[in-house]
Amino acid sequence: MNLDDLPGLDRHPAYVYDLPGLKTHVQSIRAALGGTELFYAAKANPDAEILRTLAPHVDGIEVSSGGELTHVRETLPEARIAFGGPGKTGEELALAAGIDRVHVESPRELDRLQGPANVLLRPNLPFRVPGAALTMSGPFGMDEDALDACAARIAENPHITLRGVHAHLASGLDAPTMLDLAHQVAEWAIPWLKTHGVDDPELNIGGGMAVDYTSPATRFDWPVYGAGLADIPARLRIEPGRAVTAYHGWYVTDVLDVKTTRGETYVILRGGTHHLRTPVTKGHDQPFHVLTAKGPESPATLVGQLCTPKDVFARGVSVPPLRPGDLIAFAMAGAYAWNISHHDFLMHPKPAFHYLR
Repeated sequence: MNLDDLPGLDRHPAYVYDLPGLKTHVQSIRAALGGTELFYAAKANPDAEILRTLAPHVDGIEVSSGGELTHVRETLPEARIAFGGPGKTGEELALAAGIDRVHVESPRELDRLQGPANVLLRPNLPFRVPGAALTMSGPFGMDEDALDACAARIAENPHITLRGVHAHLASGLDAPTMLDLAHQVAEWAIPWLKTHGVDDPELNIGGGMAVDYTSPATRFDWPVYGAGLADIPARLRIEPGRAVTAYHGWYVTDVLDVKTTRGETYVILRGGTHHLRTPVTKGHDQPFHVLTAKGPESPATLVGQLCTPKDVFARGVSVPPLRPGDLIAFAMAGAYAWNISHHDFLMHPKPAFHYLR
């Protein structure tokens, strides 16, 4: 993406989304998956233009709240929707009438679901997941006794149909690890579903594909993953988010001040982690490009305007000599960035949004 091609990038901070790049990327994912269904996890980035760009190339959208459900319905009225996440309220479940799938997390949640509804039950399976950035245990999903109780209740309810299971167990995994996990899920789920009368089982094996912020050129191996899923004898669905959109967003801002204190140099940027919280939540240095300065590089820490020492984009990184007004573009800001940030802390102005088309 060439930021010089974007007219009017004169307000900082600003998010810049590369829609043609996103389209090419999702098309390549779609091609690699073969018959596996592809739903996009809106929680990664629910920007309306992002959703519209993805819609022709995905099978549907996964949402995790009533707010996301309403937003996706308004933005993409024809989209198939899957509704997941723990802690669904009765009001949210009422909104879910008629959607493609509801991911049920507990017997009590099932009792609040009026139907008609097609359901995937979420198991909390005791599988080891080496190298995971996050494991989705604890409040997510159910043990076997609760799953059996849900299946029994569904069998007695003519308005609710059990279609399969939703087993998103971990995040931050490479393709071989995710394939191994998918096969473990299938080995457990297909027999369990058949004992409960589901002869055409559906398996949603979630998202969680690894995104390496230390190596922006490294990508999840979609062809290997798609090929490895092909021999699982069930209808498969995945719901990636970060691995779809992260690479196609930039956060562009300018330098306000540069100072050295106690031997360390700090570059203070307009904005901060109230706009781009990703490096704080992931505990990494956000990859970046200096757009308007050149010269011998030396270490500096890139920070924002907030009154907290946690407002750090990148620590001890090499930069050329910087002065107020220089521009820096933070890469990989297309997922879990603006939408997870604490926007109103200190009430600074919100960023602008631009779209390459």
